[in-house]
Amino acid sequence: MSTISQVEEFLVGLQGRIVSALEKVDGKSFHRDQWERPEGGGGISCVLEQGNVFERGGVNFSHVFGGGLPASATAARPELSGRSFEAMGVSLVLHPRNPYAPTVHMNVRFLEARKEGSDPVWWFGGGMDLTPYYGFEEDATHFHQNCRNALEPFGDEYHPRFKKWCDEYFYLKHRKEPRGVGGIFFDDLSQPDFDTCFKLTQSVGNHLLPAYVPILQRRLDTPYGENERDFQAYRRGRYVEFNLVWDRGTLFGLQSGGRTESILMSLPPVVKWRYDWKPEAGSAEEKLYTDFLITKDWV
Repeated sequence: MSTISQVEEFLVGLQGRIVSALEKVDGKSFHRDQWERPEGGGGISCVLEQGNVFERGGVNFSHVFGGGLPASATAARPELSGRSFEAMGVSLVLHPRNPYAPTVHMNVRFLEARKEGSDPVWWFGGGMDLTPYYGFEEDATHFHQNCRNALEPFGDEYHPRFKKWCDEYFYLKHRKEPRGVGGIFFDDLSQPDFDTCFKLTQSVGNHLLPAYVPILQRRLDTPYGENERDFQAYRRGRYVEFNLVWDRGTLFGLQSGGRTESILMSLPPVVKWRYDWKPEAGSAEEKLYTDFLITKDWV
C-alpha cells in the first residue's frame, strides 16, 4: 500500500517536472521560494512574473499541518471539527500574456484528519480547468480529451461525474456564468481504496502538460492588439471574482494560516472591470459567451 510519504514524493516531483517543462516553453526561469509556516509545515512556491509567454505563472507545493481543520474544510463534514490535520498538494495557475492563449488551473491534493481514539479520515481531491478569452473548439476538445484520458483507466463512470462536478463548481453564481470551458474536478475521494485514489490523482496531475502545452504553443504567436488585451483584462476580472468569492482552496489556505503570497499568486497581474458592459453583436468576444461559456460535452 502507498504511504503519505509517497504522496509527498510524487507531489514534489510533479512540481519539478511541470516547472522544467514550462521554463522550456517560456525561455525564462521560475523564481523558487521556499517558505515555512509558523503553525507547522511549509512549501515551495515557483513563480514566473513577466516572462516571454507567461505574464504570471505559479506552480506551488505545500505541506502543512495543524491542530484543527479550518471552517472551509468542515462545512460539508461537521463531524470532523476539532480534528488535527495534515494537508499537501500542488496548485498551478498560468496566465499567458497573449489573449488568444487561455488561462489554466490545476490542483492535486491530499488531506488527512486525525483524532485520538479514532481512525484517521483521509481523502484526495483536485482537477484542472481551462479559461479561454477567445474560444477555439479544437482547444476545448483537446483539453477535455486529455481530462478523459486521465480518468479512463479507472472506469468509465469517473469522467462524466468529474466533468459535471467541474461545470457546477467553477460557476460564478452571482454572474450566472461558468468561469471557462471546464475540465474535471473532484473532492473527498476515498473509495475504493487508498492506492486507487492515489493513482487516479497522479494521473490527473500527470495529464496537465499534455492537456495544456499543445494549446499554448498553438496560440502564443497569434497577433493581437489593444482591443484583445482589453477584453482579456475584463474577463480576468471574472477569474478574480471566483477565486476570492467561491474558491474553497483559497478559503482553506487563508483560514488555515497559509502563506498569503503563495495563495494569491493565482490572481492575474492586469485586470479591469467595467459597468454593465456587453460585447458587440457578432464579434469574437460575443462568441465566447454564446459558444464557449456554456455547459457542453466537448468529447
